[in-house]
Amino acid sequence: MNAPRVMRYQSADDLAEGVAHRLAHNIVLLQAERPRVDLCLTGGRIANQIYASLSNASECGRVDPEKLHVWWGDDRFVPAGDPDRNSLQSLLQLQKAFHLDPANTHVMPAADGRADPDEAAYSYAEEVGDTAFDICLLGMGPDGHVASLFPGHPAFVPDTSQIAVGVTDAPKPPPERISLTLPVINRSRNVWFLVSGAEKADAVSRVFAGDESLPATLVHGTEETCWMTDPEAAAGLPRYNCAL
Repeated sequence: MNAPRVMRYQSADDLAEGVAHRLAHNIVLLQAERPRVDLCLTGGRIANQIYASLSNASECGRVDPEKLHVWWGDDRFVPAGDPDRNSLQSLLQLQKAFHLDPANTHVMPAADGRADPDEAAYSYAEEVGDTAFDICLLGMGPDGHVASLFPGHPAFVPDTSQIAVGVTDAPKPPPERISLTLPVINRSRNVWFLVSGAEKADAVSRVFAGDESLPATLVHGTEETCWMTDPEAAAGLPRYNCAL
């Protein structure tokens, strides 16, 4: 496992534009090598800004949507049309860049389709199976949570054999969610953390100090782990950690 790489962008807007171009470029490269590319998405403000920026990426037109499978690391267990759904927010932006094949768009079950988060998680786990994501995008909360795996929460079990878990009584609303587990995230080839804002700086510092009480500390890709930040989120990191 390689040491994590840090890319410090000049601002949140620069982060969104830069990662969008990098993402389109990498998808094109991967599609030249293999018959399909599996991309796992995350929710959140900076992620949605990145998805919105994809339509401006120069290589976006070279992406073959038929060879792109899209997944989500977590979602809120609310009705399908609820604006809180990560997948709904993501797809509203992505459809400006790609005409995604519905058969390749693997959204997590909504609350109006499954009885409870556990049943929904079981259904999604069957769909994921042994898929290893080529690129897994992740945000991180100020508490160091990733996907819907929160520090100290019963759903966060680092060595679980489960693929996805139902989350109830989450410490941030809405309380019911579905999340991929740490082992599934960690079999991703490339993990890209997308982190912006001063409120994340303490958690970023704790991750790089090795604080294993934070789920984010335990996340890594099999080939690359890259932290893409703005200056505020990376304020606690020494410059020698940063690839400028």
